[in-house]
Amino acid sequence: MKKLILSCLALILTTLSFAQDSLSSLEQNLSIDKFTDGTLLHPKNTENPPLVIFIQGSGPVNRDGNAPMMKNDGMKKISKELAENGIASFRYDKRIFKMEKFRLKEEDLSFDDFVLDLSNIIKYFQQEKNFSKIIVAGHSEGSLIGILAAQEEPIDGYISLAGAGRKIDDIIVHQLFKQSAELSENARIAFDEMKINGSTQNYSPYLESIFRPSVQPFIMSWMKYDPAEEISKLEIPVLIVNGSNDLQVDVKDAEILKEANPNAKLVILEDMNHIFRKIEGENLDNTKAYNEPARPLHPELIPTLVDFVKSIK
Repeated sequence: MKKLILSCLALILTTLSFAQDSLSSLEQNLSIDKFTDGTLLHPKNTENPPLVIFIQGSGPVNRDGNAPMMKNDGMKKISKELAENGIASFRYDKRIFKMEKFRLKEEDLSFDDFVLDLSNIIKYFQQEKNFSKIIVAGHSEGSLIGILAAQEEPIDGYISLAGAGRKIDDIIVHQLFKQSAELSENARIAFDEMKINGSTQNYSPYLESIFRPSVQPFIMSWMKYDPAEEISKLEIPVLIVNGSNDLQVDVKDAEILKEANPNAKLVILEDMNHIFRKIEGENLDNTKAYNEPARPLHPELIPTLVDFVKSIK
């Protein structure tokens, strides 16, 4: 009797499991390798759809586009709306989320590690052969990661979402100037010293988050790449998207990328901010949007992405 009860219980649990799977069969969590976990979203009733692989921006931003104390679900929303238009997507957590588990030290992290992880993801889906084409889409820092991986792996298209057109040191110096000319000058001196000596100690305590010794090797590995120079090497279809109300990446950067790759399509979405929302108010409203997951995406973003993906032959 006890065995019969256990067997029945197992059957019920199995049935419930299959029911749950069937309800969420379009969404699948995948582990590409020990460093990379992500979510594959597949449109309903669509065989061999195009696939967009999303790379997040700098810092501890997860696959959904969220960071500690900041939830906007930007990338999650994009993925779901693409699925409604017959386009699959894969969004993933960068290896920084595995640093504690594998006892990875901050000073051992390289920008090239992120490029390697993306290359492995591309290879994984190429081997699966379940998608008609593969497009890489990088947001902010992820834009450069995507460009570099696209040079190494045979993909069908590339999308830059609020990607920088200048080297990271120039971007940081420019952003600091908006807050303090003195800190901006101090950062410039520190960056220049890093280029010459490989490290620096001459920086303001206010810039510790940028120049602490343990993060300098990563910054050095990032600084060696010029996004404009790298995007000029791409010979696949390229879409460059930026918002006119982006507080973190200027429209100028998108224009620099376009100038470097004249065949690319440039789209500037009016009033879109860095996390893909339409902001018509003051900077306070722009900042608040970073913690408003219910706020809809900019109305022209998804049509822009869908048109580009479906235009690729």
